[in-house]
Amino acid sequence: MPTQVAVVLIFIALIIFAIILIEIKNRLGLRRRVKERWGKLPYSRVFDKEESLKSAWVKAKKYRQYDSEVDDITWYDLDGFTLFEQINATYSSAGSEALYQRLRNFNFSKTHHERLETLISYYQNNPEQREQIQYLFACLGKKDNNLVESYLNETKNQKLPNVGLYIFLGLLPIFALFTIVVIPSTFSIILLLGSILFNVVYYQLKKQLLDRELACMGYLVQTISTAKKLSKIPTPFQDELKGNLKSIEAITKFGIAFRVKSNSEAELFFDYLSMMFMLPFISYNFVIAKLINYENEAKEIWRLSGELEVAAAVLNFRTIMPDTCQPVFTDEVVVKGSEVYHPLLTTPVPNDVQWERNTLVTGSNASGKSTYVKSVAISCILAATIHTALALDFRLPHGHILTSMAVEDDIFEGDSYFVAEIKSVKRVLQLAETKVPCLCFVDEILKGTNTIERIAASASMVSWLGKFPSLAFVATHDIELTEILKDSCSNVHFEEQVTEENGVTFDYCLREGPSKTRNAIQLLQVLNYPKEVVNQAKSEAEYFDRNRQWQLIG
Repeated sequence: MPTQVAVVLIFIALIIFAIILIEIKNRLGLRRRVKERWGKLPYSRVFDKEESLKSAWVKAKKYRQYDSEVDDITWYDLDGFTLFEQINATYSSAGSEALYQRLRNFNFSKTHHERLETLISYYQNNPEQREQIQYLFACLGKKDNNLVESYLNETKNQKLPNVGLYIFLGLLPIFALFTIVVIPSTFSIILLLGSILFNVVYYQLKKQLLDRELACMGYLVQTISTAKKLSKIPTPFQDELKGNLKSIEAITKFGIAFRVKSNSEAELFFDYLSMMFMLPFISYNFVIAKLINYENEAKEIWRLSGELEVAAAVLNFRTIMPDTCQPVFTDEVVVKGSEVYHPLLTTPVPNDVQWERNTLVTGSNASGKSTYVKSVAISCILAATIHTALALDFRLPHGHILTSMAVEDDIFEGDSYFVAEIKSVKRVLQLAETKVPCLCFVDEILKGTNTIERIAASASMVSWLGKFPSLAFVATHDIELTEILKDSCSNVHFEEQVTEENGVTFDYCLREGPSKTRNAIQLLQVLNYPKEVVNQAKSEAEYFDRNRQWQLIG
C-alpha cells in the first residue's frame, strides 16, 4: 500500500512539473511576441468582434457620463471599426473595450486628453516598463462577451445557491487524499478517484446553467489580479491602482479558480484542477460578497486597466502612421490643418484644410472629394477622442462631430432612400440647434430626389446651419449650389484629366474655388461612345450654359 501512495504522489508531482514547464514555455513565447509586435500595424485577431465591443459600450454608458458621442451613422460612414482595428494594439479585452468606447464617446475637457498624454509620455520615456505592462495584459488575454461592464452593475443579484454543497464536494477529494496518506486502503483510492470523477461531471453539468456568471467572474478576477501586478510598476496611475485595490485585492487569492482563457495545455490542467475541488463555485460567493461592498473600486480598476492599454495602443498608432500631431483646441469655430490624409488608404494624398465657414467640395466622381471630406472628419474624431490628428498640425473647436454619407434604404423601417437620407440630415440640424459647436460632414446632400428640389432644399439647409456655431463640409456634384451659396460658403474642388492616351486620371490635389470642368461627356468620347451621342450631349450642355434652360430633343 505505501507503494501505491508513492505512485499517486509521484504522478501528481509529475503533473505539476509538466504544468510549470509548459507555463514557462508559453510565457517566454508571449513575452517575445509582445516585443516583436511593437511599432507594427495590428493584425486581425479571433477576438474583438464588434458585436461584443458595442454591447460593452452600451452597458458602460449607463454609468459613465460623456459630452458627445460618435453615433452609429457617423461610425459606419467613416468605416469606424476598420479604423479601430488599425489602432487596436491591445492585448486584453479591458483594453480593447476601453479603446472602442473612447472612439465612440468623448468629453470637452483638457483632463480627457491630459491623462492620456501623461501615460503616453511615460511609455515613451520608459519603454521597458511599457513592454512589461503590455506583457501583463497579454497574460490576461482577451474574452469576447465577457460582460464585465454589465456584471459590475448587477452584483447584488448574482449570488449562487447551494454553496454548502459545493464546499462539501470540494473537500471530498482532499479528505480522500488525506486518508490515503494516513490510513492507506483500496477504499481511499476509490473514494479519491470517484469524488474527482463525480466533481468533474457535476461541475460540467452545473456550468452549463451558470456559464454567464462564471465567465464574467473569471475575467473580472483575472483583471483584478493583473491590476495587482501592475500596481507594482511605478506608472503615473500607480497610486490610483493601489488605492482601489486595497479593499478588494483579497479577491486575487481565488485567481486559480477562474484561470481559463484559452485552450493551452497548462490552462486546461488548471481548469481540471479547479473542477476537481469545485473551486469556481466555492470562490464565486466570496468574490461576490466583496464586490457588493466595493463595486465602485472594481469599476475603477477596470477603467484604469483600460486606460493603461489604450495609451500604449495610441502610442503604437502614432509610431506606425506617416505623420501625426497633437491637435490644438480653440474657442473659435474653425478647423485648420496641414497635409491632412486618410489613414485607411495605402498611398494617401495629403491636403490642407482651411475650414472657417460652410464649405462646398465639388468635382467629378472618383476625383477625391469624398475621400477628402472623410479624411478631415476622421482627423476631427481622432483629435477629439485619442488626441491624435493625421496631419502636420491641426486646430479645431470642442464640439459634436457627425456625418451623413453612406445612406441606405431601411427596409425594416420601411424607409425609401430619400426618407432615410432626410432623417440622417435632420439629426445634423437638430444637433446644431443645441448651439454647441457642431462639425457636420455631408456627401452628396439629398441626392435621392429630383434636381430642382435637391438644390433648393440643400441650399436652404446649408444656409440655415450658418445661423449656429457650426460648420458644414458638403461634397456635391451640384455646381448650382456654388453659385447660390457663393456669398455664404467657401468653395474648393478636385479636378481630373481626360486624354485619349491615358483616359481619365486624377492627382487628388485640392484646389480653391468651385469646379469649372465637365469632363463626363469627354470621357464618353474617350471610351468610344457613338459620335452622335457625344455630339448631341455637348450641344445640349452648351445650350443650357447659354440659356439656363434645356431645349427640347426631337
